[in-house]
Amino acid sequence: MASLSLCMIVKNEGARLTRCLESAAEVVQEIVIVDTGSTDDTASVAARFGARVSTFDFRSPDFSGARNQSLARASGDWILVLDADEVLTESAPSVLHALIEGQPAGHIVRRRNLRPPAEEVLIDYAVRLFPNHPRHRYRGRVHETIDAAILSNGLQLRTTEMTIDHILPADDGRTLEKSRFYLAILEEELANDPDNVDRLAFRRAELHKLGLLDDATRTAERIAELAPEDVANHLHVGLYRLMHQRDSAGAERAFRKALELKPNDERALAYLQAVEHSKDGR
Repeated sequence: MASLSLCMIVKNEGARLTRCLESAAEVVQEIVIVDTGSTDDTASVAARFGARVSTFDFRSPDFSGARNQSLARASGDWILVLDADEVLTESAPSVLHALIEGQPAGHIVRRRNLRPPAEEVLIDYAVRLFPNHPRHRYRGRVHETIDAAILSNGLQLRTTEMTIDHILPADDGRTLEKSRFYLAILEEELANDPDNVDRLAFRRAELHKLGLLDDATRTAERIAELAPEDVANHLHVGLYRLMHQRDSAGAERAFRKALELKPNDERALAYLQAVEHSKDGR
């Protein structure tokens, strides 16, 4: 039977860590936690679950470095990655067992982002389960990803039925502060690698959150120039041109480029219809 290691990075997560570890304790054989500077009871909470805890110097923020330290200390055949504000859903364990007994791959899980009290749900997807291999390491100091490393090691990325819940605070007043923090790190990375599409995509997203829509538009256009074969990149440009720049002609050009790559794309066709409505003033 294949073994499974839960790998996490944490900081001051004592209040949330119990719920996360309780959801996974019965399906993992070890818990490996890297602490980036907690001053609360995070370490003692982790110890109650038998976790192996190490520290990471985060004075120069590097989320990939911290995550990769946890991966290097894991001994299981497979790695499961969770954050302290995430929990496995009730159906996840049975799906997990089946996946780790199957073919090696990077498994994409479905994440339900829940914000109380109304529990508004926003769905996103991320690779959170993959074989333990020294070539499988995260990249990027912030918004770290492991997808490229898994693909370069000859494995596929597969979408699964596994779901995790991301429990968001009712009112996170730190959202803009976090975006500014992440953006500053992304700018440092891009200074050394200005054409990195992955980093540029996260830059666009953070600029958007901060309301810097002109900069977000220019970043979206640069991404489309660097990766013109990706339909989504042209759709992003078109939406920025249409919704934020009020540039119907520019939006139409972008959507038609998307259709050249993927004729009859439903999104591009719908957006073109929105362009026509904007021309008519409707």
